[in-house]
Amino acid sequence: MDAINSGDTAWVMIATALVMMMTPALAFFYGGMVRKKNVLSTLNLSFITIGLISLQWVLLGYTLAFGASVDGLIGDLRFLGFAGVGAEPNADLAATIPHLAFAAYQMMFAVITPALITGAFVERIRFKTFLVFTLLWATLVYDPVAHWVWGLGGALRRLGALDFAGGTVVHITAGFSALAFAWVLGHRKWFGKAAMEPNNIPFTVLGAGLLWMGWFGFNGGSALAANGLAINALVTTNTAAAAAAIVWMFLSWRDNKPSVLGIVTGAVVGLVAITPAAGYVTPLSAILIGAVAAPISYYAMRLRLKRGLDESLDVWACHGMGGAWGALATGLFATRLVNPAGADGLFYGNPGLLVVQATAVIAVIAFAFGVTFLLARVLRRFMGLRVTSSEEEVGLDISEHGERAYA
Repeated sequence: MDAINSGDTAWVMIATALVMMMTPALAFFYGGMVRKKNVLSTLNLSFITIGLISLQWVLLGYTLAFGASVDGLIGDLRFLGFAGVGAEPNADLAATIPHLAFAAYQMMFAVITPALITGAFVERIRFKTFLVFTLLWATLVYDPVAHWVWGLGGALRRLGALDFAGGTVVHITAGFSALAFAWVLGHRKWFGKAAMEPNNIPFTVLGAGLLWMGWFGFNGGSALAANGLAINALVTTNTAAAAAAIVWMFLSWRDNKPSVLGIVTGAVVGLVAITPAAGYVTPLSAILIGAVAAPISYYAMRLRLKRGLDESLDVWACHGMGGAWGALATGLFATRLVNPAGADGLFYGNPGLLVVQATAVIAVIAFAFGVTFLLARVLRRFMGLRVTSSEEEVGLDISEHGERAYA
């Protein structure tokens, strides 16, 4: 174990804890935006995902994502049940930390991604169907896409696609899967006819703040070392979030008044957009990435409302569209001056990278949307996707869990 670097290992362990914290942070971010009769249900959708996917990742998910490539599409079963994943480094995946540390860090990405999707179907999803969907989705969508982008021999990695910390793997898959599921599920009772005000915006602000903090592990940890690349990712992450929050403030101010909910949503959108680019771009480029991400997601939300689609907490607009922009922006702003292991983008003389990034975006959108749409249709046919009208009326906290958030 002479190759292990204690500083790198310590940083990745800290980053793992930061990314794990993001899932309960997401629970608060989402939980504050639903009606009070559905708070516990919404919190639990994120929390139970930690348990479900932690087990799925150890048993099957990790090997599908990072096992030896089978035709560039999926990993083989060599790491089934974490077999051979121990204290020794794996030189091909992370040469200076224990293989188990790398696997644990990647586990937290696998956990939060299906948790992101839950914002699409809060307040009406059947809990038992959600459990089955989450396990199937992680196996059929997340694990293959993670292999395409990050696995040795993965199809998109071989193509030259760059995704530093999960713009395509996490955010595009979650965002466009959310859109597909909401389309199949249908809208909430009284959607568009009665006010559905957030029950606790301070919860959402707290969740956004913790997400912002956790994102330093999400993006900075993806350097897999305590080095200059990690600090570049940390600074670009913070910069893009700040820019998007400020731009969103002005957008909402122009329409009415500067919305607190809008400001924190803008920050999250900036964090999403910088995720694929964080280790490839400069802080100045990060300002542009965050500033452009805000209006893209802002107007995507307005389009969704205009079309009458109840994708309840705008996972598609924030994560799907923000992630797609971030992946394309990587093709514009990436520079080897930041990361010699990356590539130059369009603005540094290499238009080919933008073509590769666009190809990756289209492929992942099509795959995630298509598989999720089919999966939702099958589950609707055999299990039912949503609670009954009366259960929805009383709220999922009572009807699904027999508890109240507020006495």
